[in-house]
Amino acid sequence: MVTLPSLWLPILLAAVLVFVASSLIHMAVRWHNSDYRPLANEDEVRAAILKGSPTPGQYVLPHCGDHSRMREPEMLKKFEEGPLGLLYLRAPGVPTLGPSLGGWFLFNVVLSFCIAYLLSRTLGPGTPRLQVFRVAATICFLIHAGGAMPAAIWMGKPWRVVLKEAADGLLYGLATGAAFSWLWPR
Repeated sequence: MVTLPSLWLPILLAAVLVFVASSLIHMAVRWHNSDYRPLANEDEVRAAILKGSPTPGQYVLPHCGDHSRMREPEMLKKFEEGPLGLLYLRAPGVPTLGPSLGGWFLFNVVLSFCIAYLLSRTLGPGTPRLQVFRVAATICFLIHAGGAMPAAIWMGKPWRVVLKEAADGLLYGLATGAAFSWLWPR
């Protein structure tokens, strides 16, 4: 049986590789820049949001807190006229990357730990490297790529954005699979 302590190095290496791949995707290649489009009347929209003084959080419009109201003419009109959307608001202030990057790295460590746990319970010492690679890469891909799908299905996230995120997930899976297969106990 493979123990979790024996997998500390591939756990950390996988987290570092995913972190570096993500950094390259977002800061060097920048292929996600086109995922975010500006509003033609951004200043007016910002002014309208500020006027309502919302606290940081997740908002939906039109808001229908009780599904029984879905049949009301006023609510139906709001849905027919649009817009329909989700809005995420953060606290005002100049964005800093430090906390987000730290959280992202910690998420990758926790994710790698979970992958290591699954691998340690399903694969023994000396498992062929290709088998370790396949299992680790598949788990990581499913987590990163699969997580974006519900946002497209339920919330209207553009499919082209989700497919790009799935491609990211494939790269993260390959990096994670490589780390675990290279350092798997013999």
